[in-house]
Formats: sequence, structure tokens, C-alpha cells
Amino acid sequence: MHHQNLISVTPFFPQHVFRITLLAAVLFFGESWIGTSWGQVKEFVPVTEQHLSNPDPGDWLMPSRTRDWHRFSPLDQINRDNVKQLTLVWARGLEPGVQENIPLVYQGVMYVAHPGDVVQALDATNGDLLWEYRRPEPEDMTGFSTFRSVSRNLAIYDDMIFHGTGDGHVIALDARSGKLRWETKMLDYRDGSNHHSGFIVVDGKVLSGRSCSTVPCFIAAHDARTGKELWRTYTAAAPGEPGGDTWGDLPFESRIHASPWGNPGSYDPENKLLYWGTANPRPYPRVVRHHGNPDAVSRSSPAELYSNSTLALDIETGKIVWYYQHLPGDDWDADHVQERILIDTVVAPDPKAVKWINPKIKEGEEREILITLGEPGGLWALDRKTGEFLWANPFPFDVPEFHLSDIDEKTGQTFINWDNVAKAIGETHIVCFHNTKGFWPMAYNPQNNSLYIPYNDYCLEQTTNADTPTGAAPRFTIPRPGADPNALSGLAKVNASTGQLDRFYTQRAPNNGAVLATAGNLVFWGDLNRRLRAFDADTGGVLWETILGDSVQNSTITYAVNGKQYLAVLTGWAAITGTILSYVPEIQVSGGHNTIYVFALPD
Repeated sequence: MHHQNLISVTPFFPQHVFRITLLAAVLFFGESWIGTSWGQVKEFVPVTEQHLSNPDPGDWLMPSRTRDWHRFSPLDQINRDNVKQLTLVWARGLEPGVQENIPLVYQGVMYVAHPGDVVQALDATNGDLLWEYRRPEPEDMTGFSTFRSVSRNLAIYDDMIFHGTGDGHVIALDARSGKLRWETKMLDYRDGSNHHSGFIVVDGKVLSGRSCSTVPCFIAAHDARTGKELWRTYTAAAPGEPGGDTWGDLPFESRIHASPWGNPGSYDPENKLLYWGTANPRPYPRVVRHHGNPDAVSRSSPAELYSNSTLALDIETGKIVWYYQHLPGDDWDADHVQERILIDTVVAPDPKAVKWINPKIKEGEEREILITLGEPGGLWALDRKTGEFLWANPFPFDVPEFHLSDIDEKTGQTFINWDNVAKAIGETHIVCFHNTKGFWPMAYNPQNNSLYIPYNDYCLEQTTNADTPTGAAPRFTIPRPGADPNALSGLAKVNASTGQLDRFYTQRAPNNGAVLATAGNLVFWGDLNRRLRAFDADTGGVLWETILGDSVQNSTITYAVNGKQYLAVLTGWAAITGTILSYVPEIQVSGGHNTIYVFALPD
């Protein structure tokens, strides 16, 4: 037993006093003094592939609960008839800093990553600390990495918890004690790279993406038990490789970013395919990337592969089996890097609701599809076996400033909106949309075949500037031209089969909150104005609302312990919160109250 791993030092209680007190108590009372919480960790049952493939309804083992990214819970103890009775049962502060984490829960223990490479195991019924891991930070890290050790999510497998550190390592912690089991260096934080993506585990492989600002980027797999790297797939095609000529004459070392930095991938066990999204090339404007020549690469896909694409990877080798490029030769940092939702459904897009439809779709045919939403908007449905384009919509609105001008419906080839592309240094353009839906994921309810999509009605005003690392400054997040100032944010319900959209809730306050759907016919969603709400999944009616201590960031999950269902949400400050809030000045948040809040029905 490692007593040091039970210590949580607060500014109000000297560390040495706490260590002595705890040690004396354990020696006098024995391990039973720690209570049932410590027993939960001691009796830990290793997590198997079966656990991850078919998780217990009471557990939350990954950011989406399941590897298809549904973010749907079969728990229904909390439902639309009783949700108004939800009561706060515990809360616990987190370390200061950028907070974007989604916690895990397994057998009554919550595992959460704090800003600054702090990982804790907590009793999920009351928030009591079970163990803590703190990683020393190199003295020079702050000067090199903007996001430092921001963690989107941890991963769990066997008896280990996996985390990406600010100093560029993948680490495994003992799930019982928090003790470091292994660590493997993955990147050099001095070049601006970081573990800005989370992790998933498939067949004993720890899979991760990352952000890379000045070097080519990659997706990697590590052996969960040893930390050995099993494969690494770069997300920019090199000269001489398939797709290499789509970058023009840029050398490989200049084919930078195209990062898989967003939410970790989804996995299809039948097809043995891992799906991951990628970000934009850098510098942002193509005229800067290609030394003054805006036509150095194509205006239609493929261009600068594999930026802004969906990649389907062979799980054993990391080989790219197929790709689909959503935006060719991006000019605006318009990432397509977030979750891919895997759904089996009849594909029957309604021409009245969907702009671009593949004419080869057979009426009434059920397909295995993948649905994703780009940060600049645009809702996409692809065949997940082949990558065939099925349908797409310029979500959340069809406007002239949209980043695409057209899609060839037969082939799926995409065309950048050339009117919004800078042809010379100093040009200013407005493009839509911008961070309309970022790292905060949407949800899918298989009971009614509906997606629940949060969105912000914001666009980007950007001036091309070759004297900056990004090639663009100034850059402003602005409300969409013509937007309703009282409806700058919303929650849309979209039928996964037909694409029909019901914009069932709108408000002025923007959001960074993950959506959660449950079998209780509920949808939970929080915003930057500290509000967490429960909606009727059919009508969008607000059934419950509470005000928290700070902005809702990502996070929202539900779980059960000993037959009791809980709802958990994390608050704090994310990297883009201030930018989004700049156009809603009446919303005042502290930007520092990083806290876990947990609710349940009264006993």
C-alpha cells in the first residue's frame, strides 16, 4: 500500500501534518479507516476488451461511454418525470488552469485529469479522494506549449489508467494506487507539440492523437501493458507517397499541423477500422503556406492530404484504408477533427432538408454510416466501410459565406469557397462558420434515431498576415452576418436517416458543453453562462435547470453506483472561452472555478 498516493494537499492544510495524521490513523485503525472507498480500489476488477466493447450501463469508460461515440446512456432512473427533483450531492474543486476534461467512472470510482498533469481517483458517490498522481513539470514547458498539459480524457484498460502528459509522454498509472507503471516519450514539447487529444483503447492498444504546430503530426498506437509503440501514422502525405503531390512542392518538414488533436477516434469492431479526424494545414492562408501562390494546390479535393479529412485506419497496422477530405486546402483553421459517430440506419436524406445527396443511394437501404460535424459547420454522412459520400448539409445555416461552394454529389469531391480565400497578403475575409461545434461532443439516441447537436452561430473575420506564425492576424470570432443576437447558440435535433432538422432550443449565451442523451428520454447540455439544463428529448422543453459556479466545459456524463444514478459535470475555463464570450459581454464568469458537480435524485 502506497500511503503517499492517498495525499491531496490543499492550501489550508500543511502537507507534512496531513501525512503524519493519515499515517497515524492507518497504523491505529488499519486500512478499514479509509472506508468503503479504499475498498473499491483494492478490489479492482481488471478492465477487459469485453468491458470496453459492451460496457456496464452504470460505468462510463470513455468520453462517449461507447466506442461508437453515441454519448447515450441506457440508465433511466432519472427521467423526464422526476428530473426536476435532481439535487447536488457532492462537489470537488480541481486544479487551476485550462479545463476540458471528461472523467471516467468504473465500479464506483471516478478518474479525472486536472490541468497541470494531476490525475485523481475519487469515490464517485461522495468525491472522497482515493489516490492522486502529480507529475513534475519541466521548468521551461510554459514557454513552449500554449496548452501545456490539457487533458481531454483518460483511458482505462486492464488495471491501468492512461494519460498524455504535458512533457510529451504517454503514461500508465496503476488504477489501484496511482503509482506510475510505465512511460513512453512521444513528442518534444519544445516544438509546440502536445497531447491535446485524449485516448481510447482497442484490443490492448492505447490509441492517441496530438497537436503539432511546427512539425508533421501523427496518430499512434502503444501496447497497453508495456508502452511499446506499435505503429505511427503521419497525417500529412510525404513526397513520393500516395497523395504526396497534393501539397505542391512543399518539403515534408513544411507539411505541418494537419493534426489529429481533437476528440479521440471511434472504432468499428466488425470492420476492424479506427476512424479519426484531422485538422488544417499551417500557416492558415494558402497564399502564405505557398510563398505567395494561392494556386499552388487545388481548389477542390484532394488538396494537401490528409488535412481536414476523415481517416479510416487498419487497427493492427495503422495503414490508411480510406480517406474522405471535407475541406481542400483550408485557408482559415477550419478543423474537421472532432468525433465520428457510428450508426446503422436506413439512409433516406430528405431533399427538402439536405442540400447535397448522392444520387446512387438506394431507397430504403440500411447502411453502416459515419456522421461528423466540422468545426466550421457542415454535417456529413459517409459509408463507414468504404468512405463513400452519402449526404451533407451546410449546418447550422446555408449562407453565402459558407466555407464550401459545392460538393459533387456523385463523387463527393469538395470545392473550397474561392470567394473567401485570400489571394494576396493583407486581404480580409469573413468565412462561416467558426467553432460552431468544437471539442464538446454531440450525442446520438438510438431509441429515436436522433442526433443532438450543440452549435454556436459564429463566423471568422481574418486578415492574411505573413509576419505571424499562423499567417493570419488579426482574427476575430464574430456573430454570423444577419444572425439573431438572441439566438447565437442552440441545440438542434437531427434525424440520422433523413437529415431533417429541428432547431428545438436557442439562446444568446454561447456554449462549450458536451451533450448527453439518456434512456430517461432526456438530453443534458450546459453553456458558458453557468447553466446546466435537462431537455425533453422529443420536444426540447426545458425540464430542469441549475446554475453552477463557472462555465460548463465539455464533460457531462451519467453513471450508477449501487443502483443509484448520478449526473456529473465539470466547470472551468477552456482555451477558446474568452474568444467566444467577447460578443456577449453581459456574461461574467470568473474563468477559474474548476469544479466537479454531481447530482442525483433524493433518496
